[in-house]
Amino acid sequence: MFDAIDPIILARIQFGFTVSFHFIFPSFSIGLASYLAVLEGLWLRTKQQVYLDLFQFWLKIFAVAFAMGVVSGIVMSYQFGTNWSVFSDKTGPVLGPLMAYEVLTAFFLEAGFLGVMLFGMKKVGPGLHFAATCCVALGTFISAFWILSANSWMQTPVGYAINAQGQFVNAGSWATIIFNPSFPYRLVHTVTGAYLTTALVVGAVGAWHLLRNSADQAARKSFSMAMWMAALVAPAQILAGDEHGLNTLAYQPAKVMAMEGHFQSHPNGAPLILFGIPDQANQRMDYAIEIPKASSLILKHDMNAPLAGLDTIARDKQPPVAIIFWSFRVMVGLGLAMFGLGIWSLIARATGTLYGARWLHRAGVLMGPAGFVAVIAGWITTEVGRQPYTVFGLLRTADSASPLAAPAVGASLVAFVIVYFAVFGTGTWYILRLMAKGPQPHEPALDIDAPIRTGGIVPGPMMGAASS
Repeated sequence: MFDAIDPIILARIQFGFTVSFHFIFPSFSIGLASYLAVLEGLWLRTKQQVYLDLFQFWLKIFAVAFAMGVVSGIVMSYQFGTNWSVFSDKTGPVLGPLMAYEVLTAFFLEAGFLGVMLFGMKKVGPGLHFAATCCVALGTFISAFWILSANSWMQTPVGYAINAQGQFVNAGSWATIIFNPSFPYRLVHTVTGAYLTTALVVGAVGAWHLLRNSADQAARKSFSMAMWMAALVAPAQILAGDEHGLNTLAYQPAKVMAMEGHFQSHPNGAPLILFGIPDQANQRMDYAIEIPKASSLILKHDMNAPLAGLDTIARDKQPPVAIIFWSFRVMVGLGLAMFGLGIWSLIARATGTLYGARWLHRAGVLMGPAGFVAVIAGWITTEVGRQPYTVFGLLRTADSASPLAAPAVGASLVAFVIVYFAVFGTGTWYILRLMAKGPQPHEPALDIDAPIRTGGIVPGPMMGAASS
């Protein structure tokens, strides 16, 4: 069945599939952990029951999302040894310590305080419980810090030497490796995206329940908080994305050329191609709809600044243009939609119609999954844009794979697809059931001795998996 397919293509599809599934959950739990810390802090400060109800409600959802993120991450990591053993061998002396730092700092911090956060509300004092919640939120950020540092080094490798065995090793300063040129931009852009993703989910749940009952106090509070987040963070994310793009232009120009759809160089100002059909075989953009010189204005802040095109890059070093061109537009389009939702909410707030604007609430529900789609589109842009390299400019993807036969990789790919959709589909369905029910007055806390029942479903085992 798979004999005629290149095993490297199958290995790339498998890793892309598993990492896309995995990243959905951390992009949610990073923001949700911080949101939980804010809710608990507001409850401790104001003693308003609505904040405690929202905290207990979102804590249940966080537990399931965190569990699915951990499980999918563990499974994904095994592929470095199965499908990408050459990559692991060559980059292990650099990337291995970064992954170890992530475990020793972030994972231990999260694991140490997660049980207290989930089940300790009635067992420890409120101050200690709040500290545990803050530690879990801090742990999610630290985890993102190390993972993004490792990924950024693969994008902009510095501070290395290559030993006699062909391995990348530290050339003297771990700070140079950790804080590589693209890392600060990628960290800000990704973490901000996670916060925005969570805000949209919280806003969608609040909007859903406002459509059913506009007097629901918990729905009002969550929708208001989410819309503040969208209004403030969406423009910040656009600015962070712009700075990230300028950094990418400096270190990975071929990626930006593919994002912009520039097959030809433009010595007197490059157009901004809004839409078109990339034809990489013939190195041209068909049916292009463009704004003259706007790309030079955005990327160089000068309408007449020259921009090089893919005609300056050898064919065998060009990334797949069509995938990057469209994934980038999905990300940017959704980002602008988030910005528009934030502006709409500010207008409704100023006119006193935030809780009665039913079309705004419908838009909020519709935008609920937009953050997940945007972060996946952004990662596709980043990772596919690095091709044909795993370590940009130094280690090609074709030279990174394990010597496996196509049927072996194909069989495991099919198994992953079946199991992932079954397991994570069930978990996602359960989360949606919780969201549809919504926070209740005096929402009960998670109790390890008496699992919460919702619609006949007992989440106890999944909660235990999250804290193990």
